[in-house]
This record gives sequence, structure tokens and C-alpha cells, in this order.
Amino acid sequence: MNILKVAPFWAAILLSAPLAMAQNAPTTLEEVLEIVQRQQAEIDALRAELEETRRGMDATAEKVAVSEERIEATGDFVESLAIADTGQSKTSIGGYGELHYNQISADSGDVDEIDFHRFVLFFGHQFSDRVRFFSEFELEHSLAGDGKPGEVELEQAYTEFTLTDNLYAKTGLFLLPVGIMNETHEPPTFYGVERNSVENIILPSTWWEAGAGLRGNLSGGLSWDAAVHSGLAMPTTGGSAFRVRSGRQKVAEADASDLAATFRLKYTGMPGLELAASYQYQSDPSQLAGDGLDSGQLFTAHAVYQREGFGLRALYGSWDFDGVAVEAAEADSQSGWYIEPSFRLSEKWGVYARYEDLDAARQQDQFSQSEFGFNYWPTDGVVLKVDFRNRDFDLPALSASDFDAIDVGFGYNF
Repeated sequence: MNILKVAPFWAAILLSAPLAMAQNAPTTLEEVLEIVQRQQAEIDALRAELEETRRGMDATAEKVAVSEERIEATGDFVESLAIADTGQSKTSIGGYGELHYNQISADSGDVDEIDFHRFVLFFGHQFSDRVRFFSEFELEHSLAGDGKPGEVELEQAYTEFTLTDNLYAKTGLFLLPVGIMNETHEPPTFYGVERNSVENIILPSTWWEAGAGLRGNLSGGLSWDAAVHSGLAMPTTGGSAFRVRSGRQKVAEADASDLAATFRLKYTGMPGLELAASYQYQSDPSQLAGDGLDSGQLFTAHAVYQREGFGLRALYGSWDFDGVAVEAAEADSQSGWYIEPSFRLSEKWGVYARYEDLDAARQQDQFSQSEFGFNYWPTDGVVLKVDFRNRDFDLPALSASDFDAIDVGFGYNF
């Protein structure tokens, strides 16, 4: 009941009561008492009704206050989401890892080994809608230190700037834009327990340097990358002479006497298709003048195709080095290629086969390898793998090292 509506009604009755009594004056004391008692009852009823109305108004006010608190809290939450979505404050964490079991059988000896090959953490931060930070921190082989098999490595730590809608710049420590796996190598994204040998020995993944770069988008699905960065420091003597992978400095007090530059052109204008070619120039791959290794050039080309269940990957990479020492060692030309068809049987199962051929600096890096196996993805971001490999070395002197292998792996990324 609304007290503002009730009060005038009862006020009118109370004011009119004496007038009515005057007009109809009682003749006896009993009649006067009856009128007084009736009016007292009416007053008591009005007081009770007013109290009930007051309590109702207090309850309503309490409900309103609670509702206002909930509305304010909801508004604060929505506002916090809006701030995060606009990049005013956004930090992200991710990572990946992989466990490998390898059983290798060769005339020269057998190997049974299990290894947590990589444990990696990603950290990123969005400073604003135009400035972003990316990093990748890795522990290899589970245990690092003096005499231990593993390493602790910083593989990425760079800041990227949006210059225009189609032009971006970055500086810091970053993965080079070469090949298929160097920039994307999380276990659920590829077939096989071990990474392919061409993108391990020739490129060599995972390969990062420090410097500055640009990338841009063109029309028709074309994009490009360009970077100036630190270079290799390849050994020219010893058992790893002219081995490209041994030349990675990993930006650890790296010699920057002679820099390098990398360029890439990529096409993704058709659904499921990626075509790319990269070129890199090393002004001195050893960082030493007069040692017989003067310059180097890397060329890579690859194709990735995925349509419905069918997939195909193919890559070619080739180095051309100049210098009397590298030519005398017949290591001036180093190359490799592979082809990998695959078929996704279902959302969870996929099978593949791969053939690769390498001709690198060391004799043990000159071989052909056949491989097939399957992947099982129980959920997004998790994969179980099994594969079978057969490697044949080119030189007859290494025939005892030809091997067959069974590999079992587990990997994840988030």
C-alpha cells in the first residue's frame, strides 16, 4: 500500500469526525464511548498499516542497494574485459614440450634412449594495440649444466611494432623466416617424432639471430619479410668443419664482425596452400678474415598443401659457400630436400610418409632416409606419435651405420 495515497484518505476521516459528532451529538455516555472506541480501533489499524508500509519500503530500499552493488560489480568486470580486449594491459603465457623414445638398430651398435627433448615456455605482452612483445625460453634434454646433456636457451625475445595496416617492424632476438618448421615447430603441428633432417642440418632449425626486420602484406595473398641480423660463426677445422649447424652463435656474446641478411616471399592466396622462397646472404660465415671461408648464400623453397584430409609438404634448401678452404674440403655446396604426403583419417588420426635426401659437409650428414608413421591427437594441443625410419648413408665406408629405428613420442602445446 502506498502511504502517500492512504494518508489523505484517513486525514479526511479524522477531520470530518468531530463535525459529524457535532451534527449527530450522542445523547448518552455509552454512545460517546462507543464512538471513541471505534475511532481508536481505526487509528490502531492505520498505525499497523503504516508500519507494514514502512517495513516494505525498507526491504525495497535494501533490494535496491544490493542490485546497485551487483550492477556496479558487473560494470567493473565488463570494463576490465574491455581494457584487456583493447590491449591496454594483456600478458599471455604458453608453451610446448615433447618426450621421445628412440630404438635404433644398426650393425655398428644399437641404441635405446628416452629423452624429454624440449620444455619451452612462451611469454608475451601487449603494450598497446601497436606494440607487442614475444619471447620463448627453452630447456633442452631436461638437465643442463657442466657435463650435462641439456642447454637452457632464449630462442626469442623481440618487440614488434605495427607501422601501418600492412607493414610491421621488429627488433630483438627472433627466429629467421626460412623453411617450414623454423618458425612453427610445436609437436602437434607436424608429423614424426623427430624433426626432419633437412630442416635440422641444412637450414638449421631451430635457428634464431638478433637484429631488426620488416614484414609486409601485399595484395593477392602475397607477403614478404626482410631482416638484417647477426651471422654464423662456422668452424673451418676439426670434425665439424664447415658444418652449418655448428655455426649457430645463439646470440650468446656473438661475434658481430660480419652481419647477414634474410629475405622471404610467401604466397597464401589459395585456401590450404602456402608457397614460399627465402634467400640469405652471409658476408663471412666464419666471422674470420683470411681463413678460406669468405661468404655464403642460402636458398630455400617450400610448398605446404592441405585440402580436406590430404596434406603435402615439400622443401628444398641449398648452401653455396665461397673460399679456397671450403672448396678444397668439397663443402662449398650443401643441399637437401624432402617430400612428405599425409592423410588425416579423422579428427584424431593421421598417417604420413616422408623421403629425404641430404648432402652436407660431414660424411655422416650425407644420407637418404625413408619414414612412415601416424599421429593421434586425443584433444587439441596434445599428440601421440609413432614412426619407423630407415637411413642409408651415401659412403660405403659408413654402411655399418645404416639403421632402422622405431620412435615413439608425446607432445603438447598451449
